[in-house]
Amino acid sequence: MNETRDLIIGIDFGKKYSQICYYDRKAEEARSLPVKVGSSLYETPTCLCRRTDTDQEEYCIGLEAEYFAREKGGFLLEDLYAVSMSREKVHVAGEDREPWEILGLFLRGMLKFPGVMEVEKNIKSLTVTMETMDSIQVENLQKAAEFLGLSEDQFSLLDYEESFYYYVLTQKVETWNRSVGWYSFSKDKVVFRKLVMSSGTRPVFVRLENPVEAKLRQPAQERDEDFYKFVKETLGTDLYSSIQINGEGFDQEWAVKSVKLLCYQKRKVFFGNNLFAAGACGAGAEKLINKRLKGYRYLGSSLVLKDVGMEMRVMGAPAYYPLLEAGNNWYESRACCQLILDNTEELVFVVGTMGETEKKRMGMLLTGLPKRPNKTTRLLLKLQYISRKECRITVKDLGFGEMFPSSGKEWEEIVQW
Repeated sequence: MNETRDLIIGIDFGKKYSQICYYDRKAEEARSLPVKVGSSLYETPTCLCRRTDTDQEEYCIGLEAEYFAREKGGFLLEDLYAVSMSREKVHVAGEDREPWEILGLFLRGMLKFPGVMEVEKNIKSLTVTMETMDSIQVENLQKAAEFLGLSEDQFSLLDYEESFYYYVLTQKVETWNRSVGWYSFSKDKVVFRKLVMSSGTRPVFVRLENPVEAKLRQPAQERDEDFYKFVKETLGTDLYSSIQINGEGFDQEWAVKSVKLLCYQKRKVFFGNNLFAAGACGAGAEKLINKRLKGYRYLGSSLVLKDVGMEMRVMGAPAYYPLLEAGNNWYESRACCQLILDNTEELVFVVGTMGETEKKRMGMLLTGLPKRPNKTTRLLLKLQYISRKECRITVKDLGFGEMFPSSGKEWEEIVQW
C-alpha cells in the first residue's frame, strides 16, 4: 500500500494470533496486510519482545519478536491477552511496565505493517476488535490508545459479534438481504449463529441469534458426516443470502459432502480468517465515510438500552440535558459535564428505556456537601459504564473560584438504571 495518511485501520487482537486491515478508498473495501513482506501470511503471533541486543529500548512483535527471543536472547511476552485482562504491572527485562503500556507497544508494532510512523498524524480511525471484553480490558485498551496519542474520536472497540455485523453489512447487498449463516470452527468444535433482520421496523434491527454448537470427530469422513448433519439441522429450510465460515478446523478437503449442502439453492459460501479485522476496518469506514447503515441498528449483547439525562437550566432556560444515549456499546458510553447546584444537595437523573415512552427519576444524594450560599457549588460529573448494566457515577466538588475553594470531596456510586 502507498497511502500512509488518514488511514482507517482495523486490528483483530486475538488470543494467539492478530491481524490488521486497512480501508482502500478506491476499491471501497477493507484489505488485509501481510505480516511478512512478499508473503500471503496475514496472521502474526500476539506477542511482544524487548530486544536485548541493542543499547536502545526497542520492542518488536509477532514473528520478529519470536526470532529475536529465540536467536538474540530477547525478553518475550507471549500471553498479551492475559495482560489485557489485568491491572498488575508487567515485569519486562528488569523493569515494571503498566499493562496498557504493553498493549500500546504491541499496537504500535502492528501499525508498522501499513507503514505508520507517526500514529496520531497518520491514523484517522483505529478500531480494535476482540472476542469479548470486560471493563479492565476496555480501560487498558483505551489507555493504550492515549499512550499512542490517539483521541477518543480516533479510537474505538468492538467485540467479535459486532465485527461480524459490520463485515457482513459492508459487503454487496445480495450477500445479506436475507438471513446470513455463520459457522465458526475451533479445532474439533463448530458453532453456528444466524444473523437476522426485522422487516417491519425503522430502523431495521439486526441481531445474532443464540449460538448452537456441535462436536466433530477427527477422521475426515466422519468429520464431514458430523458437519453435514449439523448444517442440515441448523439451516433447515430457511432462505439464506450467504454462509460465512471462519476458524481453525475447516478444510474443503474433508468437507466434501457438507460443502455441497452448504451451496444448495445457489447459496453463496465464503471462507476466510480475516473476518474480524475486516469487520473492524469496515466499521471505521462506515462511521467516517460511507454512512450507508444509518437505517440499521445492531442489537448486540454489549448494547446499552437506557437514555440518561438531567433536567437543568441551560443558558438560563429550563431544558433536558442528555448525558448517555441508548443504542451505543457500554464500553463507549461515557459522559462528562460541569454543573452548578441550585437549592439542592441531590443530583436527579432522568432515565428512559429504548423503545418506551415512560421515564423514571433516580437520585444521588451528595452526603457531606460543604455548606455554601446558593449557586456557589460547582461540580464535575462523570458517568462511565463498566458493564452493560452497571454505570459508575463520579462527582467531584470544584468549589467556586477563590471565594469558595474546592473541598476535594468526591462521591461515587455504581448504579443499574
